[in-house]
Amino acid sequence: MENLEIIVSGRVQGVGYRFFVSRIANVHKITGCVKNLDNGKVKITATADNENMASFIAELRKGPSFAKVTNMKISEITVTKNYKTFTIEY
Repeated sequence: MENLEIIVSGRVQGVGYRFFVSRIANVHKITGCVKNLDNGKVKITATADNENMASFIAELRKGPSFAKVTNMKISEITVTKNYKTFTIEY
């Protein structure tokens, strides 16, 4: 299992990116959360097996049609909250 924090930069707020992330997380059996940051980036906390995580990250790079991902910072983390599903945080 991988536990990752992913910070996504670019045009990722106001374009349905969080809803896109939530939808593909469910497809790839990812647990965790996604939220907008005050600096215009999006933060994703994700837990999954290696294969599902790789597919998830590949789709995050594409994003929905109105988004433009310019950078992704991916870090391994120790999860402090046990997520049962994938949620959008506000």
